[in-house]
Amino acid sequence: MGKNRYLWVIYNLLTIASGITAYHFFSEGKWFNALLFVGFIVVFLVMVYSSLTSQISKAEKIILSIRRKDFSLFPTEEGNELVDSSIRLYYQSKEEQLSLSSYKLLYETILDHMETGLMILSAQHEKWDVFYVNGAFLEILQVPKYNSWELYATKVPEFYKIIEDTGYNNSQEFFDISIHGNSKQSFSLRTKQVKNTQHHFYIITLESVQKIIEQKEKMAWNNLMKVISHELLNTLTPVNSLIQNLEYISNQETIDKEDQQEMKESLMIINSKSKQLLNFVDDYRQVAELPKPVLAPVSLKNVIESAASILKSTLTQQNIQMMMDIEDFRVFADEKMIERSLINLYLNAIFAVSEKEHKAIKTSVRSHNNRIVVSITDNGSGIIPEIKDKIFLPFFTTRAGGSGIGLTLTKSIMEAHGGYLNYQALEEGSTFELWFLK
Repeated sequence: MGKNRYLWVIYNLLTIASGITAYHFFSEGKWFNALLFVGFIVVFLVMVYSSLTSQISKAEKIILSIRRKDFSLFPTEEGNELVDSSIRLYYQSKEEQLSLSSYKLLYETILDHMETGLMILSAQHEKWDVFYVNGAFLEILQVPKYNSWELYATKVPEFYKIIEDTGYNNSQEFFDISIHGNSKQSFSLRTKQVKNTQHHFYIITLESVQKIIEQKEKMAWNNLMKVISHELLNTLTPVNSLIQNLEYISNQETIDKEDQQEMKESLMIINSKSKQLLNFVDDYRQVAELPKPVLAPVSLKNVIESAASILKSTLTQQNIQMMMDIEDFRVFADEKMIERSLINLYLNAIFAVSEKEHKAIKTSVRSHNNRIVVSITDNGSGIIPEIKDKIFLPFFTTRAGGSGIGLTLTKSIMEAHGGYLNYQALEEGSTFELWFLK
């Protein structure tokens, strides 16, 4: 029991004793003595009140520090239950605040080192404020940091309007904007709304399409080198072994019929492996030496129908339903190259639905943010997550007898047209999108 606790008990006992004594003198008619002890009662009650007020004041001071998140105090327990409980709550809150500050610092450090631009908006009184924004986001849009979202309307009006057009709902899209009067750049935008009973956030992530392409290209080249090395080793290692064997046989003074037969079989294998390697080099050349597109106005409706008609017999034989939702958009493109790209995507879709009972491929064309998008959707088995990052890798294929250059070639053709090829996984099947400039 602390000192204050002892004093409080003593003051209460003295008050009670003074009351009894005052009553005793009052009953005997000794008015002066009775008044004197009544005075003692008042003094002791004031002391009790002062002690209680002091304790409550200390507790209030500590609780106020907790509410203000001011943890600069270092209070010690005094043996008073009220004050000591507030002190324990103070140190518990201080520990929790330090943990939150550490986590916040960690998360912000991680987010600040991301190459993806990130902004989080918070709904406050029917308007949006900037809850968090990382350096990459400010660098991409070349704007200063503001706490009010509305201030970005004057700095990057095009971007602000795109966000407004989403209705602050979940979205994923590509768009082109000019920043500070520079040439237009392409960006990938993803937005997500997070809401609970207390808070309402809107998360915006922004990436430069050019940077995404560069990263993917670097990864693709590294993977391509692995594929080429693997193909060359698989072809040349047995050929080298056979040549050494032929050299050994040819150095003999006499060559019997068994050796002649072995030489004949070795030469046949070498010939087969050489053709395999030549086919591999020819496939690679198609991708590496893609001719420059001869651009002219092209009706996407006509080229899609032409590509579908080439595969009409295959579609009929496999009982595949071909659905079209096509507006007649025109783009500047190389018609033959685009037709080849569409055939590649249709062949992939045909393979994807081959094991389905009901087989369907849908083609649609739409306009979106100064882009024309051709979508080819199938209801096939889809692409498993383990190989999703490899589908555009040259010579990678899951199809028996496939060359593995269809998607790579289509991707290269689209990039040569200033567009790109995009893939989206669906609950059932896949969608490949050809994005053209208007």
